[in-house]
Amino acid sequence: MKGFGQRYVIDTNVLGQLRRHRRASAFFRENAVIPSEVLREAQGFPDIDALRKNRLPTTPKVLNWLVTVMATIPAADTNLVNLYANLGGADPFVVACALNGQDVDSVYLDAPEWIVVTGDAAVRDKAEEFGLKVFSSGEFAAIVDSAEGG
Repeated sequence: MKGFGQRYVIDTNVLGQLRRHRRASAFFRENAVIPSEVLREAQGFPDIDALRKNRLPTTPKVLNWLVTVMATIPAADTNLVNLYANLGGADPFVVACALNGQDVDSVYLDAPEWIVVTGDAAVRDKAEEFGLKVFSSGEFAAIVDSAEGG
């Protein structure tokens, strides 16, 4: 638990849009977390070993949150997850990880705010449905640049 501030849960599409220098920044290393499922999708990135240091593991509590998230998706809805097309496998994990982090940290007076960072409209909608704040990759890049003095 970092205390105060924000924790940013990063989606795969954001990793692809952020330049490598932002992913290597001190701000990113200290404040961003990457769900294990996102790292699985990003395994071809040249800096994957460095990104793994920000790994947020899939724990039993995350899986409980995943069940909660998936229970809100109608069976015919393929916006967030479309396993037949091999799309969105990590997307519900992004939301579940943010919800889990928020829940775990809620016992602290100085709990950080958990924020989903995505460029995916379905992930944004689902995160907002659960009351999470969402930033786009551009908004997050501006935060990283500001923190790094750029």
